[in-house]
Amino acid sequence: MPMSDTTAVSREHAVTALVSEYEALKAEERQRIGVRGQLLYATLTAVAGIATVTATAGRLELLLLLPLATTVLGWSCVTNDHKIVFIGRYVRYRLGPRMVGLAGEFSSGIDMFDWEHYHRADPLRRSRKWLQLAADMVAFCVPSLTAIALLLLLGPHNPLVLIGSAAAIIAVTILAAQIVRYAGAAGPDGGPARRP
Repeated sequence: MPMSDTTAVSREHAVTALVSEYEALKAEERQRIGVRGQLLYATLTAVAGIATVTATAGRLELLLLLPLATTVLGWSCVTNDHKIVFIGRYVRYRLGPRMVGLAGEFSSGIDMFDWEHYHRADPLRRSRKWLQLAADMVAFCVPSLTAIALLLLLGPHNPLVLIGSAAAIIAVTILAAQIVRYAGAAGPDGGPARRP
């Protein structure tokens, strides 16, 4: 059955809209990947700066700034990673099938957005994910826990420092759990994201 001119035009507009959506999502994904690197550099800078100021001033309680800085930056990284994962899932499980559906009879033999599936099947992907998890933990959690341990071992033990240390331990523990959780979400595909 031949397509009417109206159906062809509306299908063409729909395909154009979906391609535009794909391009916008991929641009956002690239931008978020760039931000991820910047967050790691900002964390290294914050750790070095706070350690230097603490050593120069000779006031160990300033180490409580480290968990604050790394938790805020780490949380930003987790949020960013979460968005990257869900952009990929959306493209694979929603956008791709919609494009195939619009292509109709012309889509036979076409694997829409095949790269989105192909790179996830890389046998080295799992080891890269484990290394990324380790790097995130080292960057965002280890400096904080080291600072708290040093402060509790060597520093002043006044109530404010102890309360601040307890709050920092809780914050870093929550951050570590979220880093591990989202590393798992980015690991095995997990299928399509559910609608809220």
